[in-house]
Amino acid sequence: MARAPPHTLFRHPQPITYTPSPIRTKTPKISAVHFSPDAMPDHREPHPSLEVVAGGGARETILPALKTLVRPYTPFPLLGWNCHAETIFAAFFRCIPDVRLRRECLRAKDNGAVALDWVSGDERQLPPDSPVLILLPGLTGGSEDSYVRHMLVRARSRGWRVVVFNSRGCGNSPVTTPQFYSASFLGDMREVVEHVGMRYPKANLYAVGWSLGANILVRYLGQESHACPLSGAVSMCNPFNLVIADEDFHKGFNNVYDKALARALCKIFKKHSLFFEEMGGEYNIPLAANAKSVREFDEGLTRVSFGFKSVDDYYSNSSSSDSIKHVRVPLLCIQAENDPIAPSRGIPREDIKENPNCLLIMTPKGGHLGWVAGVDAPRGAPWTDPVVMDYLEHLESGASKGLASRSNSVGVQQCTEGLHSLEV
Repeated sequence: MARAPPHTLFRHPQPITYTPSPIRTKTPKISAVHFSPDAMPDHREPHPSLEVVAGGGARETILPALKTLVRPYTPFPLLGWNCHAETIFAAFFRCIPDVRLRRECLRAKDNGAVALDWVSGDERQLPPDSPVLILLPGLTGGSEDSYVRHMLVRARSRGWRVVVFNSRGCGNSPVTTPQFYSASFLGDMREVVEHVGMRYPKANLYAVGWSLGANILVRYLGQESHACPLSGAVSMCNPFNLVIADEDFHKGFNNVYDKALARALCKIFKKHSLFFEEMGGEYNIPLAANAKSVREFDEGLTRVSFGFKSVDDYYSNSSSSDSIKHVRVPLLCIQAENDPIAPSRGIPREDIKENPNCLLIMTPKGGHLGWVAGVDAPRGAPWTDPVVMDYLEHLESGASKGLASRSNSVGVQQCTEGLHSLEV
């Protein structure tokens, strides 16, 4: 397979049915960090149907900006009664907004490649200081997924520049080396953030991750700590503790998700199998190519590619639950209590509570990547999208002074179809 040249551009064949809204006015850059209990005097508590875990002054300074939280979380009738019904409905029947995208293939330092999908035309229509939002889909996910598209459209309608980070092999991203990506690998994340920051040095950078993408994002925030160039982030459906998530993945109906995701992984692998024909050592290529579970795929390929002694070693050392305590930028975590793939017992509630930069919103229902509730239910945007945008715009406006820390220099600090489409 010939390698794609770096920074190659090509388009997705989607019809043009999305018209961006007028560009919003310039917002001030965020440059200091202070919590002020008096910043938002009209404080209203979230509805009792929601669990809120907040550290430091986040409850006083952030929660008042999340206006939708004062209303009860009410799942859509006939769907919210069961986490699997909600999860599967969202995967099968949630509408997918049509957006024309411009693709940029970014060559990584190890000669691997990732695909960045930007909204076509934004280079000309948005000012250079428009805030930039990086979206990280879940396992095997990409810019074609409904939950990603809805977030993209909502952010763009508010004047944000949005880019979808398709990991190696995902979303038809090219594969140029015998290595995919994993929950443990942060190299591509670092390079994408650096690349986007250098392209838009006058803009604040933010990121939203779902499921495995959320796990990678939170690990990145923890490892970069004080040097992170992001001004804020949102984590949703994060499995947090991959050991616990793996335990539950093999129970009852969850086996359906496990097999579906394994098929999706095998499909990506077989598409690029020529890269792996000569792999020896601990690699078990037949096992990976015919995996009946995500664990089998990780045993045959992933854990070996990234230097782990066993699958359990890989899961234990790739969990983002250990990173929460090190996060130094504003982080909103949204989880569903009944998520079948990201168990609530794996959420590091105490570490979130003790970190003044973190805020956790728990909904009683929602399933995995579901949240079929709110004004757009059942086929429209997830309930979470308005909450996420309220949060991000609150940070960008600077209303909670300096919940984000970002360099004021011109440069940016380097951080050196069907059930099978469900992502983790």
